Amino acid sequence: MNEELIGEDIQIVDEEKVKKIKQTLPSDELIFDLAELFKVFGDSTRMKIICALLEEELCVGDIASITNSTPSAISHQLRVLKQSKLVKFRKEGKIVYYSLDDDHVKEIFEKGREHIEEI
Repeated sequence: MNEELIGEDIQIVDEEKVKKIKQTLPSDELIFDLAELFKVFGDSTRMKIICALLEEELCVGDIASITNSTPSAISHQLRVLKQSKLVKFRKEGKIVYYSLDDDHVKEIFEKGREHIEEI
């Protein structure tokens, strides 16, 4: 084991492991984007919207009723979800219907739920 003290706070025990892992880390930009994506999941109203959209395609009014929220609050949260590419929409006349963007959203939600439920 190679123990090396860098500065006063960092002690490297296995320099080879450190070097190998540093080379495989994603870019700072990707790490930032991942952190931003997970922030979107950090809001309970957005999570309720995702739960509802796991079941059915819905319009703002229906989502507001399901989540006990206001249409304006839901519209704001849907805008955040759209910007993060988690939901998509389609228009039918004057009504806009929202659904999950793809199966990845469902997978992320289900993995998070599995993790919480096993604790």
